[in-house]
Amino acid sequence: MVEQKTKKTKASVAEFLKKVEDPQRRADCKRIATMMRQATGNRAAMWGDSIVGFGEYSYTYASGRSGTWPLTGFSPRKNDLSLYIMAGFSKYERLMKKLGKHKAGKSCLYIKRLSDVDEAVLEELIRESVDSMRKKHP
Repeated sequence: MVEQKTKKTKASVAEFLKKVEDPQRRADCKRIATMMRQATGNRAAMWGDSIVGFGEYSYTYASGRSGTWPLTGFSPRKNDLSLYIMAGFSKYERLMKKLGKHKAGKSCLYIKRLSDVDEAVLEELIRESVDSMRKKHP
């Protein structure tokens, strides 16, 4: 069985965020962290060396592979802020239409800066995703 590569660590989230060079991006990260903490009720934790995660859930694939992952999280990547919306986006079409400038993958939301999106819509998207994940993975 292949071991999960990205795991929760004891690294400091505050120290990680201090290293975000651009002041606006650092402020955006702090605001996103606040949204995610409010949605989950959990403190931030580092997952691997670049993901700030909140809460966690356990999963098992049909193949038998299993692991643990954050309920939601984000990473300040080189080109975008990557937000992990683990419930995916298919159930949230109405929110996605109102969100603002973004790109989306299966469970990743990519934004350049927080000012490109409607923060209230983003907060609702995060909250609904966390609620969905908690129902699916109690």
